[in-house]
Amino acid sequence: MADEVKAPARANKNEKVGEVVSTKMAKTIVVQVTRRVPHPLYKRIVTKRNKFYAHDEQQTARVGDVVRIVECRPLSKTKRWTLGEVIRRAVDTSVSA
Repeated sequence: MADEVKAPARANKNEKVGEVVSTKMAKTIVVQVTRRVPHPLYKRIVTKRNKFYAHDEQQTARVGDVVRIVECRPLSKTKRWTLGEVIRRAVDTSVSA
């Protein structure tokens, strides 16, 4: 019985889409994920928001970008996500003189 037992490959990792709200930390972005769910008692649609810390190795994301984050191993006390891709860039409103 020298057969090696291989762990099954994880087919699909958990992904979330949200907006970057902060890039003030080195190689870390804060992504706010918004979802709309019915209230359990009153059935009114309410907006729920969660913030996730994600690793951005190349520091490509900017505030206002819509990004996809992918679940990964724990990278720090609060970071468990990495930047998957930038879906839509934020509109640059700064006026250059």
